[in-house]
Amino acid sequence: MNQLKKIKSVSDLENLRKEILSKRDPKKKCITICSGTGCVAHGSEKVSSTFRDEIKKQNLENEVDIKSTGCHGYCEKGTIVVIHPEEICYLRVKPDDVPEIVSETIIKGNIIDRLLYTDPDTNKKIVRELDIPFYKHQKRLIFDNNLKIDPENIDDYIAVNGYSSISKALFELTPESVIGEIKKSNLRGRGGAGFPTGIKWEIAHAQKGDVKYIICNADEGDPGAYMDRSLLEGNPHLIIEGMMIGAYAIGAKEGWVYVRAEYPLAVKNVTKAIEKARELDLLGENILGSDFSFDIKIARGAGAFVCGEETSLISSIEGKRGTPNQKPPFPAQRGLFGKPTNINNVETLGKIPIIIRKGGDWFSGIGTETSKGTKIFSLVGNVQNTGLVEVPMGITLNEIIFDIGGADKDNVKAVQIGGPSGGCIPKELFHLPVDYESLSQAGAIMGSGGMIVMDKTTCMVDLAMYFMNFLKKESCGKCSVCREGTQRMYEILRSITEGKGKEEDLDLLEELGGVIKDASMCGLGQTAPNPVLSTLRYFRDEYLAHIKDNKCPAGVCKAFIQYGIDAEKCIGCGVCKKNCPQDAIAGERKEKHSITQDKCIKCGICYNMCKFDAIFKTTGGEKL
Repeated sequence: MNQLKKIKSVSDLENLRKEILSKRDPKKKCITICSGTGCVAHGSEKVSSTFRDEIKKQNLENEVDIKSTGCHGYCEKGTIVVIHPEEICYLRVKPDDVPEIVSETIIKGNIIDRLLYTDPDTNKKIVRELDIPFYKHQKRLIFDNNLKIDPENIDDYIAVNGYSSISKALFELTPESVIGEIKKSNLRGRGGAGFPTGIKWEIAHAQKGDVKYIICNADEGDPGAYMDRSLLEGNPHLIIEGMMIGAYAIGAKEGWVYVRAEYPLAVKNVTKAIEKARELDLLGENILGSDFSFDIKIARGAGAFVCGEETSLISSIEGKRGTPNQKPPFPAQRGLFGKPTNINNVETLGKIPIIIRKGGDWFSGIGTETSKGTKIFSLVGNVQNTGLVEVPMGITLNEIIFDIGGADKDNVKAVQIGGPSGGCIPKELFHLPVDYESLSQAGAIMGSGGMIVMDKTTCMVDLAMYFMNFLKKESCGKCSVCREGTQRMYEILRSITEGKGKEEDLDLLEELGGVIKDASMCGLGQTAPNPVLSTLRYFRDEYLAHIKDNKCPAGVCKAFIQYGIDAEKCIGCGVCKKNCPQDAIAGERKEKHSITQDKCIKCGICYNMCKFDAIFKTTGGEKL
């Protein structure tokens, strides 16, 4: 990294970019190793260190580069290793595979078939990463550079036109024309509400005063969502540049990245990126020789879900308890420390540099009439291909869940979109396009981009109870309608799953949900009833089965389950008896066993451990 070469002008930046590129041979071997949190969990750090040791051992240090990159998105297949320039992609690489990769692929040019992706439809091996179906159906506008950049090396970002957009904004555009391009792009906030970004910036720009702030909201609290984390981990300079452009547009000199402390790698990488940008004078006074001065601080959140709401986040940065405040005034009018403040989430800011570089019209040419550009989703649950996907707005749920996710079409039941306060959409509506209006009409929300796919083993009543339990705990308690309403909804749902529900409970849940949505102060309460209301809308029969038929169709709720032993199949091996925590199973070895129902706590251990399919479970008298 060119630490000593200060960038004082646009020409300095362009000369540095040319110098970096001139020293890079596109034909030179380069091993890139995914080092996002998902692959770190798979052992990528050990894979990386093993590669370095092996390259040194083979005296190839001058012939082969090794690069740790950000998350590639295909988290299901980590650790992911891609060898350039051939773009050979190896999946689920272990340290033991490294010597073979070096000796066979790096030295001899041979491909190791067992480490390639196998297409389940054709059984063919796929060599290039972007030819894998998981990637092939995506449109990666901002996530693509995660595959190419070492987040700790600012040279990598500069090499892919990094900081050219702030250069263009400062010397070719006025703050008003920057805002005009963002408005022209029709970019809507990717944090959940979908408010037009250009209008938000315009409001902040119009406020009087010399002190304004811009905040990057990286408090990503949805269970199963990690889009913002991966962008901050893998391409932190992109977010910094987006904040710089936003600050220039609204007239701010100071910015904050509010990131949850549970994201240690994201905190580490964005901290280093800020330090390196300062070293090159890309942050600080008179950036690129202009009149624009700007710097960034980091605030760590303590993991409160409600702090994803912008006024709660502001309170947290100010050192207060993270609770929402009544709006108006909106943060753009009166925000951090009482000053006009613009808040955008990570993905929104990540899209700003590419819009400025390519133009608002270009961006608005992607997507639907009301939802433009692309959206990153975390695709998890009952899918074969768990990971992060960036897709154009307007793509159908069918394409995401089946074509990209590889879910079982015969077994999928629903998808939860928008995080814990999102809604559940049944398989019958998977033809819907993914845009703000379509999802809202279906009873869900875009949210920050969490997408949890569920199969037939999921009980929708139990699922609604799970999310309501999460939301009632995360409610700050400031307004009673949210504090008491979410608690009461949870209690009703729990009563239904315990076999104590009444049919009138369903009307009460709908009435409570409506009141909470209408009367809550912030977005948490206003969306908290969604999981319940959407499951009542599409899966009311499951609620009624619990209440009227005394059964849980998915076989999840313990109150309705009974375990038994099939005497025809039981060989008396004793495994179930040995592992039963309640001594509820009787029978001598090599003799038929039985379950004492009064002792059984329905933990399911016996069911899971029986190798002879002798143990069965029933609900409402029907075998599952």
